[in-house]
Amino acid sequence: MLEKSFGLFYYLKQTKTQKKHKKYIYLRITVDGERKDISLKRQWDTLNWNTEFGRATGNKKDARELNSYLDVITSKVYQIKRHLMEMSKPITAQNIKDLLTGKEDQEHTIIAEIEKHNERIASLIGTDFERSTLTRYKTVQGHAQAFINWKYQQHDLNIKQLNYEFISDFGFWLKSERNCGHNAAMKYLSNFKKIVLECVKKGWLKSDPFVDYKFNRKEAEPVALTQAELNRIVSKKFVIDRLEHVKDIFLFSCFTGLSYVDVYKLHRDDIIAGEGLEKWINTKRKKTKAITRLPLLPAAEQIMNKYNQHPTCIKRCSVLPVLTNQKMNSYLKEIADQCKINKNLTFHIARHTFATTVTLENGVPMETVSKMLGHKSLKHTQHYAKLTDNKVGSDMRLLKRKLKANAELLAT
Repeated sequence: MLEKSFGLFYYLKQTKTQKKHKKYIYLRITVDGERKDISLKRQWDTLNWNTEFGRATGNKKDARELNSYLDVITSKVYQIKRHLMEMSKPITAQNIKDLLTGKEDQEHTIIAEIEKHNERIASLIGTDFERSTLTRYKTVQGHAQAFINWKYQQHDLNIKQLNYEFISDFGFWLKSERNCGHNAAMKYLSNFKKIVLECVKKGWLKSDPFVDYKFNRKEAEPVALTQAELNRIVSKKFVIDRLEHVKDIFLFSCFTGLSYVDVYKLHRDDIIAGEGLEKWINTKRKKTKAITRLPLLPAAEQIMNKYNQHPTCIKRCSVLPVLTNQKMNSYLKEIADQCKINKNLTFHIARHTFATTVTLENGVPMETVSKMLGHKSLKHTQHYAKLTDNKVGSDMRLLKRKLKANAELLAT
């Protein structure tokens, strides 16, 4: 929005230490009635000053030089005004004064603040954050950088330009231009929001631009292996060592319900003696910090024992020699092809498989599954480990047998 009024005026102002006719030259900037005065650090004789025009009088060299200097200052002010307009910044007397005197408040920009945020995360990897967290935020930075360049044709934007329109357009762009799924786009915006809220708390933004934005995530249908698919992987013997290695680690997760990061950080000290001298896993989930306690199924214990003397396990004191998540998922696609499994096999499917095929479909109560998965509420388990048709069918067949037996009893 353009200003309603704009004016520049040069005048002389006397201080207590000045001589009778010598006064300091000041510039008064007026924008929409707001006034800001700036001392030019120069003095001039009041007898040779035109109050109406705000200029020195006479044709002497010093008068011409002063007037030329004042013209240069005026030109700079109009350049600053134009700059503020081009940057979509408010044209105020204070903003012009700050730029003219070099005392402008530090400009906080979107990409620069994301970079600072990511640098802090990078310095805390291994203590407060995982490397995967840094990777996720770097992806957010890349998306934000590309979006600003696409929409505004600029490398970066002032943080004050963040508003509902920016957020809404960013979300649409992620889905339309970057082909992100709806939930993935919501996740990136959620991560971006965490950085933005830090700027709000620091006073760089007057309000939260996300306040009216709705994060309406779509419920994703959990994918798990069927018993037949799980059996095919269990019985498959791979001649390639890396595939056999990945198969074992994947199956360990299928029989324990541990996520990738929890399997990766599982130490030998986390295996304890439980009821009846059985071996139990006693660990804390990396994601939620919730305690996970569950007995080791024979299949999981067999896999663990297989790698007791593996060099990586000995060096890290870990239960299994886990590869990077990227490599694991890459090799799992090969395993799926060789086992004729028509699913996008990822490591996270193992946790779903434990929750459904291994436990719920075999009659393990929902409350017990929730405890073993380390969930804080049963509602989370109901979404995560969705009941399958096999379980519903099995339960109904059991009910039919009971009803039939009851009817036969009544008939006798």
